[in-house]
Amino acid sequence: MYQYSDKDQTLINERVTQFRDQTERFLKGEIPDDKFRALRLMNGLYVQTHAPLLRVAGPYGLLSSKQVRKLASIARDYDKGFCHFTTRQNIQFNWPALERVPDILEELASVQMHAIQTSGNCLRNTTSDQLAGVATDELEDPRPYCEIIRQWTILHPEFAYLPRKFKIAVSGSTQDRAATQFHDIGLHLVTNDQGEVGFKVFVGGGLGRTPVIGQVVRPFLHKQHLLSYLEAILRVYNLYGRRDNKYKARIKILVRETGLAKITKQIEAEWALIKDTMELSAARIEEIQLQFALPAYQLNAAQDTSYADKLKSNADFAIWIKHNTVDHKIAGYRAAYISLKAPDCPPGDCTDSQLDAIADLSDQCSFGMVRVTHRQNLVLADVPQADLFSLWQQLDALQLATPNIGKATDMICCPGLDYCSLANAGSIGVAKEINETLDSMDYVHDLGDLKINISGCMNGCAHQSVGHIGILGVDKKGVEWYQVTLGGSSENDAAIGERLGPAVSKQDITAVVKTLLEVYLQQRSHEDESFLATFRRVGVRPFKEKVYATH
Repeated sequence: MYQYSDKDQTLINERVTQFRDQTERFLKGEIPDDKFRALRLMNGLYVQTHAPLLRVAGPYGLLSSKQVRKLASIARDYDKGFCHFTTRQNIQFNWPALERVPDILEELASVQMHAIQTSGNCLRNTTSDQLAGVATDELEDPRPYCEIIRQWTILHPEFAYLPRKFKIAVSGSTQDRAATQFHDIGLHLVTNDQGEVGFKVFVGGGLGRTPVIGQVVRPFLHKQHLLSYLEAILRVYNLYGRRDNKYKARIKILVRETGLAKITKQIEAEWALIKDTMELSAARIEEIQLQFALPAYQLNAAQDTSYADKLKSNADFAIWIKHNTVDHKIAGYRAAYISLKAPDCPPGDCTDSQLDAIADLSDQCSFGMVRVTHRQNLVLADVPQADLFSLWQQLDALQLATPNIGKATDMICCPGLDYCSLANAGSIGVAKEINETLDSMDYVHDLGDLKINISGCMNGCAHQSVGHIGILGVDKKGVEWYQVTLGGSSENDAAIGERLGPAVSKQDITAVVKTLLEVYLQQRSHEDESFLATFRRVGVRPFKEKVYATH
């Protein structure tokens, strides 16, 4: 894990001091609301329905146990005893008092964390694969490149006031677990014909009210040109991105209106001016890679026999292993998911006591590291198989072992009307109702991998456009209604969901989802055919006819 240099720490400390002064002056009436708005957004502070919301950066989803304990203490001392993990691998506190936010930022700085550029029209937190460094399908660990990008983006003076927010994701595996094709820039580590490793560069992806799949602007980019090429893209966007209409200001709109061929020429022309002055040296890349060196794995971990014995003797443990753990590149280890989707809990929420316990567990069996996923769960990536049974028992006691990763109850859900001032409809309540309907875990497992995403407004924070089943809250004359889309995907087979039909009322949405699942089971051609495969084979019409015939 990257450790701050003295320069990094000084920068963060000075920002805390600066924002403390700005907040005090605002509370004294010396800074007007409109001026303070820009200042607070630079520091991750929103004004929501009930209280301020503070968004904390989780660089490429990687947290140390020390940082997790700090999040727990902040939740306990400054909030209402919980925090929320987001689809951007960030952390949100929903109830901080404005006057205490500088104190929170000071606490965060003490463990090398901050809230800079987690909001506003700037370069946001770079995200990545939660299995980076341990995935069996990985070409190369993407985290060092995420860190290089993080250092380049932090307080970059030219890109602090972009036309709109800007997001980058990096994947180093054959399977895309970071939704890279739905980012302003998506980077895939790939190999060219000469066997060299570099980047395939996607541009113009995004979700929100206009979901768009990113397009390949450069099939192969040598590593030394990573920052210069990213900077060229940002310069073109900064020059030509629209500033007259925030709904048309994202780079996805610029790519669509300009055309891929023309914007590629603009990027290449800008790149030619700077590529020779911004090269990443092999030494610099290696310097960062050394901070992500492999931990001290047990060489004899695979020789343990207790794991196999427990699998045979305990069915519940075996189910958890099947659904909540994945293969590891080191024999004798597995990556274990911590499900933040227990039936009675808002998706992505985690209490202070759970956070403390997770930190302890990471120290016990995963080298003191915790990962955040873009589906609002956590991962302990380096668990020896001998420790898995004990880990499962402890997670189960904490309500963190629901065996539903990638299943219908593993929903992405935004805060909706419960917290967000932008929301048109509730999300958490809908997720709870669906969970109550899907009360049989055997039934949930029979459905297979099935992603349900629920957003309370068109901003699409919960990625409803790319859910196998997407649910979007809309306002109809002050009444909550929901639009449903089917067949989306944020993975390799990227797709935007197709609308099922007219919006349905709040009282009907759960029944519609239940009917959809029943229709899927009727329509699939064999027991393990996925929802996405079934939908693409039969199309939206059979689903629509049966669902609306029922309702």
